[in-house]
Amino acid sequence: MSVSTLEPVPRLALVPPVAQARALIQHMDARTLEDQRTIACIAAPPFGESARAAWMRGALQDAGASAIEEDREGNVTARLEGSDDDAAPVIIAAHLDSVFPDGTALHLREEGRRLLLPGIADNARGLAAMLALVRAMRQAGLQPRRTLVFAATVGEEGVGDLRGVKYLLCDGSPLRDAAAFIALDGTEVRRIVTRSVGSRRYRVVLRGPGGHSWADRGTVNPAHAVGAVIVELGRVRLAPAPAWSLNIGRIGGGTSVNAIPEEAWLELDLRSDDAASLATLELRAMQAIDKAVALVNADRRRTGAAIRAETLAIGVRPAGATPADAPLVQAARAATRYIGRRPELVASSTDANVPMALGIPAIAIGAGGESGGMHTLHEWYENERGSEGIVRALLTLLAVAGVSR
Repeated sequence: MSVSTLEPVPRLALVPPVAQARALIQHMDARTLEDQRTIACIAAPPFGESARAAWMRGALQDAGASAIEEDREGNVTARLEGSDDDAAPVIIAAHLDSVFPDGTALHLREEGRRLLLPGIADNARGLAAMLALVRAMRQAGLQPRRTLVFAATVGEEGVGDLRGVKYLLCDGSPLRDAAAFIALDGTEVRRIVTRSVGSRRYRVVLRGPGGHSWADRGTVNPAHAVGAVIVELGRVRLAPAPAWSLNIGRIGGGTSVNAIPEEAWLELDLRSDDAASLATLELRAMQAIDKAVALVNADRRRTGAAIRAETLAIGVRPAGATPADAPLVQAARAATRYIGRRPELVASSTDANVPMALGIPAIAIGAGGESGGMHTLHEWYENERGSEGIVRALLTLLAVAGVSR
């Protein structure tokens, strides 16, 4: 079977082992929720995912996956072998990391049906759903035609810069010829991410001679230069479509209230779901920085040293898209309608950014339930029809992977 030919989802859902897997997903709903609780209570800060990765290795083995490995970057991969050895595999990914730094308190609270814990939805839900898929397919005796590769990835959030999926699909990787890539991320069951929001992230460092706030008055001040850069960046404009954003997320520098700092800095996040617009935004942001530094230096004491600016790239996320008429997208839309929801095609920044940029058909979908407060200490999850999201994922991946009968 090629990905250009799909079995209709309603008919696929009635194939005996698929129907049994669907029933098992619903039957195991409480176990999936318990997995989710357990995962969320294991700290996985940026560049500190090893404890959660170790737990996932054991859980994947217990669920019945084979060929479980941890690669050099820290990704955990496992397989369900397909019947067609010559067919390219389908990758199902969920990221291990959370946005929360090391030391964040991970104490689960319950308010009725609501579970409150940083990371409980993003992405403990995606990882728990991955385990549910493996467990249900193995117990149902379901064999796909294409091999399924399950990947618990590192570095999806923030400064992780998608390092896990970049390594997974690096030059020379046997997974570069994957037939499809599905990221399980969060909870939403209507949205299908078909466009990746690309980003360019920079740390802009302003340096000067420094000095005493009184004795060296008039010396150029890097902190003042940061303010000037922020003003100029705030004036950057692009056309309203395609969508874009410019955000200054962090600023810092200096040693004392009565000292002119030798260094101050800011961190800049530029985003667009269109590669050309992102390039234009990047160019205009660099021009704004140069203009601000020139203005500050023009106003300095003539005998003093000038402000020097250094712009350091700290993150690159590629933009891309999977066409709306691609078989993978059609499968996801059909599976969404099957569970009684209306599909919505959207843009976001997920692990799917990288395969989209490489030309691999890719989407990101939620794994069921309801959530809120994402990326805050007040993140919450409610298991409202949660199993439906996992059924949707099952039908989507099997529509492109096929089922051996």
